[in-house]
Amino acid sequence: MERIHDLPTRLMKGDLLSKEEALELCREEVDLLSLIWAANKVREHFFGRKVSFCSIVNAKSGRCPSDCIFCAQSARSRAEIKVYPMMSESELLGAMKREGGDGVERVSIVTSGVRAPKGKELDVLLECVREATRERKVAICCSLGQIDEQQARLLKEVGVTRYHHNLESSASFYRSISKTIRYEDKIATIQAAKNVGLETCCGGIFGLGERWEDRVELAMTIREIGADSVPLNFLQPVEGTLLGDSPPLPPREALRIIALFRLMLPNKTIKVCGGREFVLRDMQSWMFHAGANGAMLGNYLTTAGRPPEQDLQMIEDLGLEVN
Repeated sequence: MERIHDLPTRLMKGDLLSKEEALELCREEVDLLSLIWAANKVREHFFGRKVSFCSIVNAKSGRCPSDCIFCAQSARSRAEIKVYPMMSESELLGAMKREGGDGVERVSIVTSGVRAPKGKELDVLLECVREATRERKVAICCSLGQIDEQQARLLKEVGVTRYHHNLESSASFYRSISKTIRYEDKIATIQAAKNVGLETCCGGIFGLGERWEDRVELAMTIREIGADSVPLNFLQPVEGTLLGDSPPLPPREALRIIALFRLMLPNKTIKVCGGREFVLRDMQSWMFHAGANGAMLGNYLTTAGRPPEQDLQMIEDLGLEVN
């Protein structure tokens, strides 16, 4: 493989890393600062000084029948979290308005469960999206679990612009995460959203015990399915989950993951989301130098983020601009 300092020019011309080349970048012998430099050059080329923030509304929390080992909402979790049914229309609209504050480009409605809400729950969700899109202040996304093309079309018709559905990890490692959800069904959901013209948001979570080979495989799969936005999450262990006593990823390893995904997905939006405060700690601002061009603002599904004004100040201090 050529010198790392030659990578940006090649990637900016449209070339892509092979699996073997990507795995070379994962080796500890490869200087992290050089890798971050290359990732930053690629980010600057495709996105300039612009970064984007999204936020989420946890519209239906807990009681998920799946067995995902990292999730506090899983059927196998004994974590103490807020559990509630689908929000009412007024509650959901109010939450969407609060989360769509200054600096937020997109608000995503998230519901627990393997599959999308149906019946009255779906009616509430669709009506709220209709109402929110009339104001046209922020773009609306959804993360509702598995959907088919008919459901995806309904979402698009009321104003949803992007569908989020994480693969979480590689197909090779996924059986270690969940045995109740098929990886093929996840891929089918993303394809259904793409088939009706929705943008797609698809990423993963790191620190579950996966190998670097799994991280590269995940990036390759995301590249193949053509996701528009790639959220990178890091495990923040929650007491009561199966991974509640897991050690955190070292900050430098998290930065290498971000840089790897930027170099493997040169022109895609890469957002650092859940667990960033916990894992990156004092190196949090480095995520943008490592190639990220966005982040999630505010709280996550079952864990707290930091005050949005701190993230907005960080962007200003770095000389970056919010979209």
